[in-house]
Amino acid sequence: MDMLEDLETLKYEYEFQEEDHAWLFLKGRSRGLMIKACAHATFFCKLFRILSQPLHENDVSGSSPVAYEKLNVGIIGGGHLGKQLARVLLQLVPIPSESLRISTRRPEVLGELQKLGIQCFYQNTRLVNWANVVFLCCLPSQLPSICVEIQNSLEKTCLVYSFVAAIPVPRLKLLLNHTNILRPHYQCVDKFDNIWGVNKKITDALQDPVILRATCPYSAAGGITLNIKWLEGVFYAALNLCTAREMSHRQVLQLLNERILSVKFEDCGEDSASCPTFQLTDFVNMAYASNLPLRRPFPWFDLTAVQLKETPFSQHLSKSAALQDHLTHFYCHLFGIPGHHDLELAPQQ
Repeated sequence: MDMLEDLETLKYEYEFQEEDHAWLFLKGRSRGLMIKACAHATFFCKLFRILSQPLHENDVSGSSPVAYEKLNVGIIGGGHLGKQLARVLLQLVPIPSESLRISTRRPEVLGELQKLGIQCFYQNTRLVNWANVVFLCCLPSQLPSICVEIQNSLEKTCLVYSFVAAIPVPRLKLLLNHTNILRPHYQCVDKFDNIWGVNKKITDALQDPVILRATCPYSAAGGITLNIKWLEGVFYAALNLCTAREMSHRQVLQLLNERILSVKFEDCGEDSASCPTFQLTDFVNMAYASNLPLRRPFPWFDLTAVQLKETPFSQHLSKSAALQDHLTHFYCHLFGIPGHHDLELAPQQ
């Protein structure tokens, strides 16, 4: 509820002159980008967590039991984005405070987060040695020195998720000497509709169904779109997560189908056979699939290449409206809101 909704003179923008309204536009767009970034990071962490849960007892893959690890999240950078992200992950994933740590040059200013049980310090190598997901929330000017500092401490399986928009994926790969990297790419369109809840906290905004639906990967609502290569990267990151646990590709496909595509929506009807399921050739080419033994894991994927080139999954995803609908519904399901077929869709990129 916006308490200032009918009190125009008390609103932040009341004193702005006509020529200053462009700044309000930029403020709204910046807030929309922040909300989308936090929502997509939350989705990724929620997905990591549900894929870390064991398969049901009716697993017929015949593979050995799989060891699972808990989600340990590190944030490098304690500025506005880093602080907002920490609060969102803590409340909405939710990540226990003991599984969330922040490394920043000024940990003493993060007293509120420390009171919530989050460890805050300034030791980037210590952070990446502990975490299995690291969010980069630093300034572009700080990133090169941070990368030099942490690159030798990064395990192959550690997922680096970068919010540093000015540094493209190929440059990140070189700086970190690492391939397990995700970087969302957002684009602001000319038609900007500020739906992002000016007076709401980010955590409150991400519990508003209208705003949450606007953050769906395929949504163009609010004038901000996400390059869908991010979603492909998320799925290949999930495959890498399972490969690190030495899961057979058959187990992995069962896990994805059980955890993601088993979430049905009204268009599925009673005929579940019409709903999509993940197949081996959705992720690797036919030649590789034909020579992959049943008990072998997926190969290790270079996520930087996945986000820059066409993949079997990008081909499959672009052609399957049913799969796009299911993934949109699954996204909404993870946030506890019903899926919606009236989303304003972003153009395919």
